[in-house]
Amino acid sequence: MSTSGFRALPSVDKVLADPRIGDLLTTYDREAVVNLVRSRLEEARGLIRAGKSGPALDVLVESVRARALALWSPSLRPVINATGVIIHTNLGRAPLSREALDAIASVSRGYSTLEFDLASGQRGSRHAHVEHLLCQLTGAEAALAVNNNASAILLGLSALCKGKEVIVSRGEAVEIGGGFRIPDVLRQSGATLVEVGTTNRTYVADYEAAITENTAALLAVHSSNFRVVGFTHHPTLEELVELGKRTHIPVLYDIGSGCLLDTTAWGMAHEPTPQEGVAAGAAAVFFSGDKLLGGPQCGVATGRKDVIDQLKRHPLARAVRIDKLSLAALAATLLHYVKNEAADRIPVWRMISAPAKKLDRRARAWAAALGSAARVVDGESTVGGGSLPGETLPTRLVALSASNIEGGATEVAARLRRNDPPVIARIDEEMLLLDPRTVLPDEDKALLKAVRAALAS
Repeated sequence: MSTSGFRALPSVDKVLADPRIGDLLTTYDREAVVNLVRSRLEEARGLIRAGKSGPALDVLVESVRARALALWSPSLRPVINATGVIIHTNLGRAPLSREALDAIASVSRGYSTLEFDLASGQRGSRHAHVEHLLCQLTGAEAALAVNNNASAILLGLSALCKGKEVIVSRGEAVEIGGGFRIPDVLRQSGATLVEVGTTNRTYVADYEAAITENTAALLAVHSSNFRVVGFTHHPTLEELVELGKRTHIPVLYDIGSGCLLDTTAWGMAHEPTPQEGVAAGAAAVFFSGDKLLGGPQCGVATGRKDVIDQLKRHPLARAVRIDKLSLAALAATLLHYVKNEAADRIPVWRMISAPAKKLDRRARAWAAALGSAARVVDGESTVGGGSLPGETLPTRLVALSASNIEGGATEVAARLRRNDPPVIARIDEEMLLLDPRTVLPDEDKALLKAVRAALAS
């Protein structure tokens, strides 16, 4: 093996002396940069030992810079969502209102009243910041917010059902998303799952026949991310509650999306609401904060005071408690509903309620700005995020032709993802589609700049 290749490699000091490494040395810890250079040189020696050519100085320098940026630049970044999926789980679900963002900034700049009662000067409860709002909006006697809905359900089952049986329909023992399965949660809580009925047809009599002296609860789960259609039957929540009253067994209800508004007002199917669950008599209703509620990631349990108090006292409640930033954002989001301004102030509801004329106007403005490569077509937006499965909203899309670019729409989509900020679009029949419904109004300029750059062949 020739040693000339090794001799041709620059030293660590020579790489560090290159002006292109200078900004790394002034921005990052010197030792960390030195270690990156050494690591890259060792990789180069490996190539030479394998009989290959070693990289030139320029290649070494650029590879060090690229690796530094990959390692030390934030990977959690804002993106422009042009997919038309309103509650996009992979893109962070519900964007927050300006008031919710201001509330986060306000309590994070310094100290706060997170667990301090100003009136008494004594320790307070973090639950107090949102419980009264949740009770007002849902009609519940008590409420509790934790870090997500999976935690809320796990806490509820652990506090109320450990060592006992929970009855659920086979059609509702579902996987909600990300591998989160109701049967697995039941096992983790220490409860025993008792499935009744069939996938498509379950009756109240099936629940009643399964009740034993060891039954702790009847569990109802809204199918928030799928539909079973055709030859189906499921008891209503009211029917389950009536059975629960006769047998003195509480009904627990997981509705998932946390929708507080009537979705039929915008031409969509009805989505169950927490207030309906409470009014029907469910002992506890569980839902998410970052879906149709339009707030931060959190989980909420509302219901009877004696039931919610058991959840608050359980040791697991501390492990899954909500943090101050999410609590501030949740309170601000709930206030939009109290003020009857949710449809105007909460981004997911602004997107859902966006007028067709406004969507068409924005799409046409985009197409005009982008030139002959763009045209406006009819399309569909979806709510997404485990809410209103199968429901779509008519929209106007900008369809981009990429026939002059090698790789076509796939390559253009990749270029958009490499933009700063990244733009996430969708592809259908070799056309790149941009949906104005999910692009925030102040993002139009950045979107158009990114698309122009991506279309440049």
